[in-house]
Amino acid sequence: VQLQASGGGLVQTGGSLRLSCAASGRALSRLLVGWFRQAPGKEREFVAAVNRNSGSSFSYTDSVKGRFTISRDYAKNTVNLQMNSLKPEDTAVYYCAASSSGIWSSVGLPRAYNYWGQGTLVTVSS
Repeated sequence: VQLQASGGGLVQTGGSLRLSCAASGRALSRLLVGWFRQAPGKEREFVAAVNRNSGSSFSYTDSVKGRFTISRDYAKNTVNLQMNSLKPEDTAVYYCAASSSGIWSSVGLPRAYNYWGQGTLVTVSS
């Protein structure tokens, strides 16, 4: 499975961006998909995830709850991350990742994911 993240860019505080994670080689619906981010000098951190198949379970890190929304587009074989009310502290490289094991209890752990995209840079200016 190859993942391709896109949609990053430069936005002002309070603005919005929509990231997209596209997959080739396998239906993304069969994989648990998460978004992580890594700011300069910091460890990679979990942002959001959606379960496989039904896509009816979601998980968000506390700092993005109410601002970010993860969703599946089954027709396009993508997982999107709608980011609203962006803050300078959201600045990071955002990575999408997929897990074939789909273990929901490990959704926030990078080691639970066996496929990673290349990352897309999000910069929020103050």
